[in-house]
Amino acid sequence: MTLFSFSFLSTVRLGVKSLLLHKLRSMLTMLGIIFGVCSVIAMLAIGEGASYEAQEAIKKLGSQNIIIRSVKPPEDAKQSGSGRNSAIDYGLTYQDGARIQATIPGVVRVLPVRIIRENVRFAQNSLPCQVIGTMPFYTEVVGVDVVRGRFLTDMDERNHDNVCVLTVGLAQRLFPYQDPLEQAVKVDMFYYRVVGLVREKNMIDQRTQSGRSEGEPLDNNLYLPLGTARARFGDIIQRRTASSYEVEKVELHQLTVQMRDLPAVEAADPQIKTLLSRFHTKMDYETIVPLQLLRQAEQTKRIFNIVLGSIAAISLLVGGIGIMNIMLATVTERTREIGVRRALGAKRRHITMQFLVETVVLSVGGGLIGVAVGVLVPVIVSQLTTMKTIITPWSVLLAFCISGAVGIIFGIYPAKSAAELDPIDALRHE
Repeated sequence: MTLFSFSFLSTVRLGVKSLLLHKLRSMLTMLGIIFGVCSVIAMLAIGEGASYEAQEAIKKLGSQNIIIRSVKPPEDAKQSGSGRNSAIDYGLTYQDGARIQATIPGVVRVLPVRIIRENVRFAQNSLPCQVIGTMPFYTEVVGVDVVRGRFLTDMDERNHDNVCVLTVGLAQRLFPYQDPLEQAVKVDMFYYRVVGLVREKNMIDQRTQSGRSEGEPLDNNLYLPLGTARARFGDIIQRRTASSYEVEKVELHQLTVQMRDLPAVEAADPQIKTLLSRFHTKMDYETIVPLQLLRQAEQTKRIFNIVLGSIAAISLLVGGIGIMNIMLATVTERTREIGVRRALGAKRRHITMQFLVETVVLSVGGGLIGVAVGVLVPVIVSQLTTMKTIITPWSVLLAFCISGAVGIIFGIYPAKSAAELDPIDALRHE
């Protein structure tokens, strides 16, 4: 062991011994660092979890998809809300889908979707549901897993078969005691045979303009072949209320355009808007590009992390000020001890090192405890709530490194003050 390492170890032992002489004061001094490190880790973990859930929801929409939805124009919405009998014609058409498929470069396929609000019945059970008329390749474009049975087929579409597929949640509520497969459910005036159960990966709300009832479950979709839905329900939606009778003609409620790759998505978005604007005199549609939403979410996440980290770093700053304050008081208390050490041959660097060691021990010790508490807090939050938290290694490392840096930065001034004391004046200090 070299002389330098022996001297350093002696200085460390002396610093730790000095801190242990005042255990309560040392622990209270460490609290600022503990809470600072804990808040940095916990806040970043909560922010990361919230951002992850938002990004996952966007990813499930399909990063290579462009979603176009029918929207009731403001002037038509005012007309329908006036209480008079009215007929409204708006939204996407089958021709829109064909034009996009034929003219936009990079389009793999266009998925049409028609949405009707109806009640589905089985025996004595009757539940509101969302009837979705779509194509067999729906599962390949949208996030849906087939749990049991099968999804719709090309044969179902060609023959306009009366078959349907239910989401798992709707099936459980409609068939509390029976096996739903091969059962016949009634929608409007027609019966449909249940051929499969699916679970939606994408739980983004796709309700029509009428909205959904308060408290209604989201996974209440019933899928029909698009040809069947069109043959049974037509293109006209009728709504009757106590004071009005409203008729809406909407051919398609949604078109999902699947592109070849990500660059094709960015190029196709303005092209699709230009194409649709030529055939729609009123703004009765909206486009959603999940890729753009994902990038915005990532940018928001970075800003969110910086804001949360900055707020939590204030706690570390306060902790550092607390350490410096206590160490300055310690220098005053131990003035005679410093004078004795200088008289026995200790140099200024030895005094500086001793006080720096004490501040670093306080900050690093507080940092270690803060890391343990900071890792525990997000776990408790996840257990007690439905909120997802993600603890990233970089946030733990960052918080711990900052705590060590705080000890050094805020310990330099007290250490220099102690080292610059005049030995003779220090020995005379009472």
